[in-house]
Amino acid sequence: DSVKDDLTKVEGIGPKIKGLLNDDGIWSFVQLSKAEISRIQKVLDNAGPRYRVHNPKTWPEQAKMAAEGNWAALEKWQDELKGGL
Repeated sequence: DSVKDDLTKVEGIGPKIKGLLNDDGIWSFVQLSKAEISRIQKVLDNAGPRYRVHNPKTWPEQAKMAAEGNWAALEKWQDELKGGL
């Protein structure tokens, strides 16, 4: 999968976390949408205390919406989210 999406479009993911996910082999919205939350949490946990506080529970669903091109619905949902929650 050579697609490299801008994962920062997912609420709660900034440039640093995007880099951590990339290092773990997650580059696209499709890959993120299929990733187990436990895998994402492990990436955050391994990065240290600054990242452990992030809750990735909505990230796969947000990524699925992005992969499907549902930008309007995603933006509406993100307006309701606070830091990805």
